[in-house]
Amino acid sequence: IGSNDLTQLALGLDRDSEMVAHLFDERNGAVEKMVAMAIDAAKRSGKKIGICGQAPSDYPEFAEFLVRRGINSISLNPDTVIQTTNHILETEKTLDMAASG
Repeated sequence: IGSNDLTQLALGLDRDSEMVAHLFDERNGAVEKMVAMAIDAAKRSGKKIGICGQAPSDYPEFAEFLVRRGINSISLNPDTVIQTTNHILETEKTLDMAASG
């Protein structure tokens, strides 16, 4: 999943336009719904699915959303790898504890 392109298409916004760039947000409910649908479809088909784009690096809550939905891989900006990976590991730990307890 290319989160930047998906967001641009889902919201009908040109992220490079100064007039509407402030409205560009991958955390929008419509975008999250489309991402969830794509993840669910991949899972039903027995396929792996990943995401690239800015959102998981910029918004820890979006990375957490992806992990909770069951995404297989997430690309990150180099400057956020450690911080975001730690957040993902904590989310996975919480999910594991909830599943076992």
